[in-house]
Amino acid sequence: MAMLGYTIKDFRGQLRQLVLTGAAVAVGVAFLVLAVGGSGALVDAFSQQAAAEVGPASLQVTPRDGGRLPTDAVARAKRVPGVTQALPRELGQGSVLSDAGRPLDDQAMVTSVAADPGLRWQRLADGAWPVRAGEVLLDSDTAERIDAKPGTRVSLLKADGSTGTALLTGTLDTRGSNIFYGPVIGVPTAFVSSYAAEPRAYQLDLAAALGTSAKDIEAALGDNVRVQTRADAVTEAVESTRTMYATVLVAALSFVLIAMAVARMVVSNTFSVVLAQRTRQLALLRCVGASQQQLRRTIGVQGLLLGAGASAAGLAVGAGMCAAGSAALSLVDLGPVDVSLLPGVLTFMLAWLFGVLLTLLAVRGPAQAAAKVPPVAALGVTHVLGATTPARRLLHEAVSVLMLAFGALMLTVGARDTPPVSLLAATVGAIASGFGVLRLARWVLPPVVALLGVPARRVFGTTGKLAAQQLRRNPGRTSAAASALLVGVTVMVSAATALGMISNSLEDLLAGREPGAFSLEVDSGAVPSGALKKLRQERELTVTEVRSATVRIGGKDTVVVSADPKLLNSSADGVKQARTLKDGDALSNNGPAVAAGLHIRPEDSPLASALLPQATMYVNSATLDGLAPRGTSVATAWIGAASGTSHQDARKALDRALADFPKLRVNDSAAKVQAFRTVFDRMIQVGAVLLGFSMAIAALGVAATLALSVTERTREIGMLRAIGMTGDQLRRMLSLEAVLLALTGTVVGTALGLVFGRVGGLAVTGMHTAFDPPLGLLTALLAVTVLIGLAAAVAPARRVRRLAIVRALTAE
Repeated sequence: MAMLGYTIKDFRGQLRQLVLTGAAVAVGVAFLVLAVGGSGALVDAFSQQAAAEVGPASLQVTPRDGGRLPTDAVARAKRVPGVTQALPRELGQGSVLSDAGRPLDDQAMVTSVAADPGLRWQRLADGAWPVRAGEVLLDSDTAERIDAKPGTRVSLLKADGSTGTALLTGTLDTRGSNIFYGPVIGVPTAFVSSYAAEPRAYQLDLAAALGTSAKDIEAALGDNVRVQTRADAVTEAVESTRTMYATVLVAALSFVLIAMAVARMVVSNTFSVVLAQRTRQLALLRCVGASQQQLRRTIGVQGLLLGAGASAAGLAVGAGMCAAGSAALSLVDLGPVDVSLLPGVLTFMLAWLFGVLLTLLAVRGPAQAAAKVPPVAALGVTHVLGATTPARRLLHEAVSVLMLAFGALMLTVGARDTPPVSLLAATVGAIASGFGVLRLARWVLPPVVALLGVPARRVFGTTGKLAAQQLRRNPGRTSAAASALLVGVTVMVSAATALGMISNSLEDLLAGREPGAFSLEVDSGAVPSGALKKLRQERELTVTEVRSATVRIGGKDTVVVSADPKLLNSSADGVKQARTLKDGDALSNNGPAVAAGLHIRPEDSPLASALLPQATMYVNSATLDGLAPRGTSVATAWIGAASGTSHQDARKALDRALADFPKLRVNDSAAKVQAFRTVFDRMIQVGAVLLGFSMAIAALGVAATLALSVTERTREIGMLRAIGMTGDQLRRMLSLEAVLLALTGTVVGTALGLVFGRVGGLAVTGMHTAFDPPLGLLTALLAVTVLIGLAAAVAPARRVRRLAIVRALTAE
């Protein structure tokens, strides 16, 4: 009991030095609570959305195994006793026209709107439901895109190919929908066929009296249908989101683990510094009879107290953040979704336990080192905590160098090999070399400090020199403090670099390797000759016709295409080979290996399917005429921007030329690229925000190290004041120390992140694209690093300025 009382009293005395370390643990626990709550809320939103789209129908009929409902399903269902109403859910394809009379690039989805309000499953955002012919709904985004409001008329392409207008009665809310993607046109069920060619009924909604037998309905409709109650359909829809929850949770927890690993490094470093400053006190305890086990237990109990208190504070902060987020979401119209970010009680208990165990694990190493303090150290004999024998140090360094070398070898394999071997090698290489750098941090980071200290000395003179010298004087402590920041920066930069490379490679595939900037798409038949004539009249455009024919080659029907390769994008796959084709030569992707009268090039070429998706073979014009003597058709056309014409001007010219051909749709390669780029940019932004918690924890570690350093150097600071250094100069020196410490971790982490990200991008894509580092993120990181250093120095600098010179000189 006496030892326990001493432990608690000693912990209270050290609490001021450990408050920043406790804050690091609290931030990690709060992040864990927020991550689990946010993941659950996201999946819960999808679940509620899926449940809402089940609709209000009491019984729902769907075909089995992707089949079709009977054509007379409605009539047969109505004959079942108890069924009062039966309406099909139909989907088809249509087109919304812009003011210029051109269909929007994204093909619209036509959906049936039930006449019976009790069977309507869509959500109305604004206006009223359509009930008569000539009345429609549009999704809110499309209505805003064409500047249409309820009560105005919109232009649509009809199923027979003609254009017409319809009264927009309202808008649909399709946010978060699991069914609708892109433009949506809502039409009363009786008039769906007016706007959609060959609409398909994928579900039958029934209004039925209580007790109506599902078996009777199945008997009436046949064995190829499945009948569910609304409750069963909702359960099935919610169950389908479980896999998504596991995926989202694992992704979120991976960021949490990074943050908690950084927190562990901060706790371990802080305890090492605190215990090193208490070496004499620990030796005195050994002199009065305390055993090594008692010292380890004392430090462990202090770690337990810190972990328990900090984790409890983290739970409070996390709960507050979740409650604030839930309150903010309640102010936003989320349609049928009503979510709360607050996780369950079990999550709070596990998060608290995780924070406590992490703290105990972090103090284990410092506790073992502190327990080995000999009693003679109480007499002032120098003893370094954690000091090892030369043989053990040599073994440690040798293992670290081997890890680094092995990691570099695996990274080389990852950069040169192909997936999936490259991906595995890159992952193993990044982990091995990362750990190697961390184990060698005391040798790697001090030279970086010296390099960064050069401009500091030149700009700030003596204060800059003293700041750099102080960090180099204790390389172990400097490396331990900077390593926490190094880990967060490495992960952030590597993720951004890899995602950027993947995005660029996709851009190269989607745009740089497309045969042209735009292509035409027709539902059936050939591209009208009038449209081709109009396109050729536009000076801003280059037009390449793609002729096609289906011929019998190698015993099977094969779609063969031909186009003028001189007008195609020379960077597109297969174009250079196409320019060297002779009569009778062919390029094939998955066509026959042997064909009478044709010489198929041995190399695979995707050019045919790139020009026309259903084509498998490319030949020159003369060869195609010989293969198809009965004639060919222009299946599509690839359009490019003429020399000196921007993509935007080319698109305007294209829309102008096709104003009289609304059935022709345009595929815009640049629009696809921008969509992918937006997705990857958002992924980078989300990752940066999540890794920001790791940066915040590392910043607390820098502040804790600097604060403890000031305590340790009280007499030195007093001497500096005594020989004439002003309080402002001391504040500047401490700020420079913090900034240099933070910059050291950031610079090394950035270098590692660029290497890991580059190799990771190569491992995933297998393409040696141009290296395009995330300059925006790197600039932001440097700015944040400087702010971290300045913020970390605020409290220590304030303390130094208030420190009396005489008291500082008499400090031990």
